[in-house]
Amino acid sequence: MIIQAKRSGFAAAVTRGVYETLRRRKPGGARLWERTNHAGRTVDLCAGPAAAAGVLAGLPALPPRARGAAALAIATAAACGAYDDHAGTADPRRGFRAHLAALRNGEVTTGAVKLFGIGAAALAAGAVLRRDPVDKVLAGVVIAGSAHLVNLLDVRPGRAAGAVLALGLIGAAPAPVGAAAALLKDDLAARTMLGDTGAHALGAGLGTAVVARNGRTGLALHAAALVAVALVMEVKSPQSG
Repeated sequence: MIIQAKRSGFAAAVTRGVYETLRRRKPGGARLWERTNHAGRTVDLCAGPAAAAGVLAGLPALPPRARGAAALAIATAAACGAYDDHAGTADPRRGFRAHLAALRNGEVTTGAVKLFGIGAAALAAGAVLRRDPVDKVLAGVVIAGSAHLVNLLDVRPGRAAGAVLALGLIGAAPAPVGAAAALLKDDLAARTMLGDTGAHALGAGLGTAVVARNGRTGLALHAAALVAVALVMEVKSPQSG
């Protein structure tokens, strides 16, 4: 418990430090970092890279190869999210079906990049984190599905960060908990937003924690729940997420 608290605190400190630095400097100019939220207010995207940095900094003390695999999944999730944050804002298409349909027509959307990029990195991480072939696939589904779930929740200020806090405390995921806690106040105040960068990084961090702490039964239950949520959201709100 003490070790987890230290990791959570370290993740929070790194997150807050990166966040404040980005807000002051906004490398590349304000235009690169500012967006209009659902309420018409101008917010920044500084929370996203800060969350990713915090989750990576607070990774548990795994063997080097496993730690590298977890870091790969989280960093790739953040990078794919950043690509969508900055290149996909003008694309109105949402949902897996829309992006797969575009791909069949020869168009690679930012959503397709996220789908295949995060999925591939999650499966690669699962292949390293688990030994049994079935467990490897389940681990990949959990990591990718968790990243997608948190991104689905990031539609109102504080919703995704609050969910990560709750789920992370239940699932003993100190790095995502620390990163989310460091940003929650500013997120709720609509000064910043996680964007796809932060949401995917926090979700992938939750997923790797689930993989590290569960056997096959736990992995299967988590994977089934995540796939079910994704399918329900795809049917109910194909234009969101």
